Amino acid sequence: MNAAATKRQVGILGTGSYVPERVLTNGDLEKMVETNDEWIVTRTGIRERRIAAEGESTTDLAERAARAALEASGVAPEEVDLVIVATITGDRPFPSTACRLQERLGLPRAAAFDLQAACAGFIYALSAACQSVASGLCRHALVVGAERLSSITDYTDRNTCVLFGDGAGAVVLGPVEEGRGFRAFELGADGSGGDLLTLNEKGFIAMNGREVFKFAVRIMGAAAEEALAKAGLTKADIDLLVPHQANVRIIDAALERLELPPEKCMVNLDRYGNVSAASIPLALDEAVRCGRVKPGDCVVLVGFGGGLTWGASVLIW
Repeated sequence: MNAAATKRQVGILGTGSYVPERVLTNGDLEKMVETNDEWIVTRTGIRERRIAAEGESTTDLAERAARAALEASGVAPEEVDLVIVATITGDRPFPSTACRLQERLGLPRAAAFDLQAACAGFIYALSAACQSVASGLCRHALVVGAERLSSITDYTDRNTCVLFGDGAGAVVLGPVEEGRGFRAFELGADGSGGDLLTLNEKGFIAMNGREVFKFAVRIMGAAAEEALAKAGLTKADIDLLVPHQANVRIIDAALERLELPPEKCMVNLDRYGNVSAASIPLALDEAVRCGRVKPGDCVVLVGFGGGLTWGASVLIW
């Protein structure tokens, strides 16, 4: 990995995603905890989520998404110099999921590391990878958001078990022509709110839902606006918003603040729930495959998560 002197314009060359086969519906959860489909849908917008099979690891999920992104990008394995995996559910503390993924994919030149910023992790990872490619430190970077949240979900807690699922999404970054690619990033954190969304002493997700909701409603729109301002653009320039898929009411609040109609927002949380760092790349890949992203479109990615953390990016497709 040799650093070059000139800055390069960096964009997304390919996307990919993968979700496990098993579907956990609201009806299934009704048999597990005191809840019902109407309550879940009204408060979250979620109807079902995917759950990893026994023995299916976070690395397994990441590998499937990464292979799809690499194929879509046309980038050869030996041309990938960096692998970053955003996750809070790595297979083990070390080696990193990124190192395991690098070996599986056969990327002999690539440095690899995991990044943990909870649900905002993918945006954080994008920022780091983008700067590495722009500076000439590497030619191409593979960025993956992969989560096996079922491994840290308490299925006796009705307030949290209805929210989370498993899956992975990936992108390949590389140089693009002038006028395309990433224009700006906005990253932030507030450690004083760390206890609002955390892993408890039993190893399960614990959340103060009311306070996290208030934080999310405020920060989603604000982070997007800050990133747009850095890019020299306004909310009127947005062609597609790809938000973290946590709660439909949070997404609706962001749309209202950004004065966007629903057709300019990618939403798939009804089928996958909250997949933490995988939510945004999963939704982005689906938008690409469905033809909702066209060359020249202004795409805004925005998310928030435990930490508390948040991030947004603006790119011209």
